[in-house]
Amino acid sequence: MDLTIPTGLKGRDFITTQEWSLEELESLFHLAERLKRARAAGEPTPLLAAKTLYMIFFDASTRTRNSFETGMTQLGGHGIYLSPDRMQISHGENARDTANVLSRYGDGIAIRQCTYGEGNAYLREVAEHSEIPVLSMQCDVYHPCQILADYMTIRERFGDTRGLKLGVAWTSAPNYVRPLSVPQSLILMMPRFGLDVTLAYPPEFRLMPQIEEQAKANADAAGSRFEITHCFEDAFEDADVVIPKSWGPLVHTQDVQEGIGLIDRYPKWRCDAERMALGKDHLIYMHPLPADRGREVTDEVIDGPRSVVYDEAENRLHVQKALMALVM
Repeated sequence: MDLTIPTGLKGRDFITTQEWSLEELESLFHLAERLKRARAAGEPTPLLAAKTLYMIFFDASTRTRNSFETGMTQLGGHGIYLSPDRMQISHGENARDTANVLSRYGDGIAIRQCTYGEGNAYLREVAEHSEIPVLSMQCDVYHPCQILADYMTIRERFGDTRGLKLGVAWTSAPNYVRPLSVPQSLILMMPRFGLDVTLAYPPEFRLMPQIEEQAKANADAAGSRFEITHCFEDAFEDADVVIPKSWGPLVHTQDVQEGIGLIDRYPKWRCDAERMALGKDHLIYMHPLPADRGREVTDEVIDGPRSVVYDEAENRLHVQKALMALVM
């Protein structure tokens, strides 16, 4: 299998899909598809032999850590897991020093920092001082790798994505306030590939205004549609794909207890068979996981024949391998 890597993206940061052109993103998807086929055929793909990725996790992870670390192994390189409590970050080392030192050792830096108002700024500061590419493993504003996997999954199922309706809906999940980054990255990238996006949330759960404005501009430029509603069912009505997922009311309030109280106010915002019946016959259910079973979604839906959540999770591996191979 031909796995020739285009050189034009080598050294590029990946913090948001907004900063990559459609052509650049397409080159990533084409490589991801080839790497997935090679993996299925048992063919080795040592595209990053002897290279090192430093993975700094400020936040816990299952899919993100394992897909990046496994991906580096399958590409012939090595992923090193780092957490701030075991680095000098915990003693006050700044982003500039961390970036400069790791740049002297390895070939890429990946960071997950989701603290609202801090995460993206930290990634940008590391990228400013790094001599090697910086990759977002999620921040408070964006989760670009998740959305790459989402799009790859949709394209595998439907082929041409232009004109498909994607419903992105807030769901009620208790106990803690989740980041805005998944829905924000969804509404930014999907309209660029021709999907019509309906974003549904209760009034207190709006996304960052500048992101909603960018999503509308992206849809206008691509000739697709982007609309916002406060009716849960609107996201499902006549949809081809739905991604119902919880996020916090962080634009409305950063008070954790107030936020949890607002989440508990809308228990009926839950994906179930009745809502899924509003979509097209081929409607698929997606979720980045972990899903709060019973609150965000019923077992009947997430474990049912319309659910593609494990395909979606697997595709994290393939898109991230393509990303690392292109930039490192």
